[in-house]
Amino acid sequence: MTSPVPFVEQIAAVVDASLKTIAALTSSEEVAQATPGLVGKKSALSQLKSSMGSIADSEERKSAGQALHAAQTSVDAALAAKKSECEATEMAAQLLREQIDITEHLVAGTTRGRLHLVTQATQRLEDVFIGLGFQVAEGPEVESDFYNFEALNMPKSHPARSMWDTLFVESEEPGSVVLRTHTSPVQIRVMQNWPPPIYAIMPGRVFRRDTPDATHMPVFHQIEGLVIDRNITFKDLAGTIEAFTKAFFGDDFTSRLRPSYFPFTEPSAEFDIRRANGSWIELGGCGMVHPDVLRAGGLDPEEWSGFAFGFGIDRMAKERHNVEDIREMYTNDLRFLRQFSS
Repeated sequence: MTSPVPFVEQIAAVVDASLKTIAALTSSEEVAQATPGLVGKKSALSQLKSSMGSIADSEERKSAGQALHAAQTSVDAALAAKKSECEATEMAAQLLREQIDITEHLVAGTTRGRLHLVTQATQRLEDVFIGLGFQVAEGPEVESDFYNFEALNMPKSHPARSMWDTLFVESEEPGSVVLRTHTSPVQIRVMQNWPPPIYAIMPGRVFRRDTPDATHMPVFHQIEGLVIDRNITFKDLAGTIEAFTKAFFGDDFTSRLRPSYFPFTEPSAEFDIRRANGSWIELGGCGMVHPDVLRAGGLDPEEWSGFAFGFGIDRMAKERHNVEDIREMYTNDLRFLRQFSS
């Protein structure tokens, strides 16, 4: 008479057969169909679990229970792994079937699209200043009152704040967050994060409550320059403005400085460019960085000095291309834009 197969060996045989069945499955649908027969109520493992009551010896029953638990865990893990494998394979196949070729094929000798006038001017300005030894820095367009005003020597009571028509952003403290009115806040951030000496330009978009007209827009672009080093003087500022003028406009152009006022520079000046025909155009403002601004940037004015300058990029593009109305640059009229190649 043949001896009955030990219970633990029966479990091992069921697990072995189950794992072989799982390994042969090839799709998530087959996994779903096979799962009840492998771990469901009528599966071989469940039947073994039901027959455990027939084991008289308590130690043997305990060992059988542990073996059944391990077997269940092993089969469940194999099913989950096979399901994930099949789903990943099926997803990859679906993506391959449904992919769309969006490659753009251009006819030889044709181009599509061009850089906007302001983008062209910005890139050209960056190239000129990089050639003069400057680095490009950027900062956030949504600024705190500290960076936009206070760090630039304009506390809340300062009358110079009226020079900027500010757009405020809703915040927990009203008036504490603004859309930056100039790119000067980037100067403070650069001074706080870059070790001097600093030679940097800051191009970017700025916002003011201006009514659009031929020379003004509520959203426009500025570029500012900042130099911080030891023994920097006003003569260095004038020399840099002149070097930029000739590099950007050509040797037939020159520059001049006129006394002015800005709260963040002292002394301050406006700078003009003389065209080849002898006429002058106002370009922007400049001056020696105010000691209070150096302190706000974390620098000692007894050790460091510097100058800053800035002007509108949109106006530069307008002058360069003889555009009469600055609003034309933002109407997206293709008849206008197509006149200017990049």
